Amino acid sequence: MHVEQHAKPIKGIRLATACAGIKQSERDDVTLIELNEGAHCAAVFTQNRFCAAPVIIARRHLQQSSPRYLLINSGNANAGMGAIGLEDAEASCVELASRTGLDKSTVLPFSTGVIGERLAVSKVTAVMDQLLAGLSADHWPAAATAIMTTDTVEKVASVQRTYAGCTVTVTGMAKGSGMIHPNMATMLAYIATDANVEDDVLAHCLKYAVDRSFNRITVDGDTSTNDACVLMASGQGELLVEGTDNAAYQVLSDAVSAVCRQLALAVVADGEGATHLVHIDVSGGQSLAECRCVADAVALSPLVKTALFAEDPNWGRILAAVGRAGIDDLDVDGVTLHLDQVLIAERGARAANYSEQAATQVMQQKEYCLRIGLGRGAEEVRISTCDLSYDYVRINAEYRS
Repeated sequence: MHVEQHAKPIKGIRLATACAGIKQSERDDVTLIELNEGAHCAAVFTQNRFCAAPVIIARRHLQQSSPRYLLINSGNANAGMGAIGLEDAEASCVELASRTGLDKSTVLPFSTGVIGERLAVSKVTAVMDQLLAGLSADHWPAAATAIMTTDTVEKVASVQRTYAGCTVTVTGMAKGSGMIHPNMATMLAYIATDANVEDDVLAHCLKYAVDRSFNRITVDGDTSTNDACVLMASGQGELLVEGTDNAAYQVLSDAVSAVCRQLALAVVADGEGATHLVHIDVSGGQSLAECRCVADAVALSPLVKTALFAEDPNWGRILAAVGRAGIDDLDVDGVTLHLDQVLIAERGARAANYSEQAATQVMQQKEYCLRIGLGRGAEEVRISTCDLSYDYVRINAEYRS
């Protein structure tokens, strides 16, 4: 399925951005997304127990009303602030609701940025009239930029499909570069479609897509306090989706999943200081869980990740990570290791025809695949990650500067 890296507008969904100067005043840092009346919405949030105040409030509001507005700020996470953080998140919803004539529960707040500092609600409030006046269906690229923190590029994607004479459009944006090891979604992602679909079907579609995209990337092993992924359906398009066991649902699910995968790969490719995008394919497992354990052990190893940065095929580090992944009855003689098509190790040792020059050439590519065969079953999984560079340390050492 072709995924475009520019954003197609979604009928019924409008966006606006403004500069509130929350952390710096050089660019827009507040985004407003408006959903048409009658739109449906599903969301998943971080599993981090120290979840941010806006996550708590957004979950609460989702249970009370159908969302009409998403209010997103960058520069401050409003996390680790206790009761005052909850009050500030709620206050921002109240301020926006007062300008729209709607209940505060129709507003979902989202924040990203520095943890442990109070959100300046007054700064957000000061740009609300500007946001409401500037709403447009064409503002996806501007919104994708406004939600960024340490990202170096905005991340947008669109898919359009036709089924039974009906066209369906899915457009999404995401932000994320560091603190990426999602246990639901990336730090912030917003996907919209014009399909006509109910909440429960939308939630099923979102979970399926997230599990196969955002939940299969890692930059540094840190799960954020603020992770959120929202799927909105305006119902203003042609496609009607009733239930999850029909062809119309499959078309929608495939389109949403394609957008999520594109955004997830954009996040990991833009990992803080990253120079390589590396896919770790683990096959031949007895279960999906053990494949994931092996993939995570390799993807999260600082020794492996620094070798990826050095473009050094130090395959012993990879074998060591596989060996400590928790498969107690692993037969190491059955394990194989490839870099793309270059066989590195088999039967517990370096392959007889191994060429370090060929392996190095693979690792000099911007994107490549590290393939691990376990030789004990039929399950497989792909986790996408990046290298760990000098710049990762610099970016995070200077993050609050």
